[in-house]
Amino acid sequence: MPPKIAAGNWKMNGTQSALDELDTLAGILPKDGVEVVICPPATLLVPAAARGSAIAIGAQDCHAAEKGAHTGDISAAMVADTGAAYVILGHSERRDAHGETDADVNAKMHAAWAAGLTAILCLGESEADRDAGRTLDVVGAQLAGSLPQGATPDNTVLAYEPIWAIGTGKVPTQEQIVDVHDFLRAQLVDRLGAQSGNAIALLYGGSVKGDNAATIFEAQNVNGALVGGASLKAADFAPIVSALAAS
Repeated sequence: MPPKIAAGNWKMNGTQSALDELDTLAGILPKDGVEVVICPPATLLVPAAARGSAIAIGAQDCHAAEKGAHTGDISAAMVADTGAAYVILGHSERRDAHGETDADVNAKMHAAWAAGLTAILCLGESEADRDAGRTLDVVGAQLAGSLPQGATPDNTVLAYEPIWAIGTGKVPTQEQIVDVHDFLRAQLVDRLGAQSGNAIALLYGGSVKGDNAATIFEAQNVNGALVGGASLKAADFAPIVSALAAS
C-alpha cells in the first residue's frame, strides 16, 4: 500500500517567525499513519529542519546541475545538505512562470534522486485543457516526459494538481479526481510493474481544505494531498492531516 502523505507548499510565504507553526502542528498531529511534509521557502530550510520534529522538510525546487554558475539557484545536493528530505518538482507555477519543460523537470528528477531526495512530481491540466477534454492526454504526456526511468516508491511521489483549481477555490468533482488518479495509477503500473506502480503515493492538490479533505480522501487512489494556502497555519492544516489519517 502507498504511504499516506500530507505535504504543505508554503510557496513564497513565511519568515523565521512562521516556523512557530511547525511546532504547533507537531503538537497536534496524529501519532502515526501519515507522513507530514512542509516545504517552506529556501531561506527557511535550515532552521525548519533543525527543529527536529516528526515533520519532514522539503524544498520547492532544485536545479538540475550539481553545482556551477547558476546565480540564485540551489542544487539538489544543497537541499539535502539542509536536512530536507523532499523536493517539489514540476509545479505548474514553475512550468508557467519559469518556462520549465518536461525535459527540464526530468533532469531535476535525476538530480533529486542522486542527492537522496524524494521528489514530489507535479502534473496538471489548464482549464482550457479540461474544457476541451484533453485532461488525460495532457497529464499522461507530462508523466511520460517528466518521470525518468528509475522511479521507485522511495524516491517518487506524484501530485495531481489541476492548474485551474490551485488557489481558486474551485475543486474538481470527485469523479474527475478519481478518473485522473486511476489513470495515473494505471500508467505507473504499466511502466513500473504492479509492485512498484501500486506503491507510489498519489497526492491531490488544488483548493484542499479541512471541509473537503475527507471526501477527497475517500477515493482509492488518492493517498494524500499537496496543500498550498491551507498549510500555512497549523490550525488549517491539521484537520486535513486528521482527515487523511482517518481515511
